[in-house]
Amino acid sequence: MPDYKKYYIIPEEPSIVYQALVNPLTLSLWTGFPAYMSEEVGDEFSLWDGNIVGRNLAFEAGKMIKQEWYFGEREEESIVTIKLHPHKKGSSVELQHTNIPEEDFEAMVEGWDNTYFADLIEFYEGE
Repeated sequence: MPDYKKYYIIPEEPSIVYQALVNPLTLSLWTGFPAYMSEEVGDEFSLWDGNIVGRNLAFEAGKMIKQEWYFGEREEESIVTIKLHPHKKGSSVELQHTNIPEEDFEAMVEGWDNTYFADLIEFYEGE
């Protein structure tokens, strides 16, 4: 199963971007949908009206989020790791998504580039 790795520049400092990714109220603001999210390891989450669901695996406040994303019945876990680094324009966000089902790969890449991170960037550029 393919993996995807990409860097995005978000015009806000890492601690603020981190909160936008874990705080359900902020998630709802920039996604436009109710969000269920916590910073508890083992808790399940739901974003974009249930289009993204999974389980939280690890957190490092202001620096890293690691989650398992669900794709139905699968033997291998699909793991998303988001690392936040300071950047002269705000934050450099390192995305690693492993074990993406072959049939979902193109849609997942498009979603990361044109929805997930595009919406987050637009949210902070619009301030």
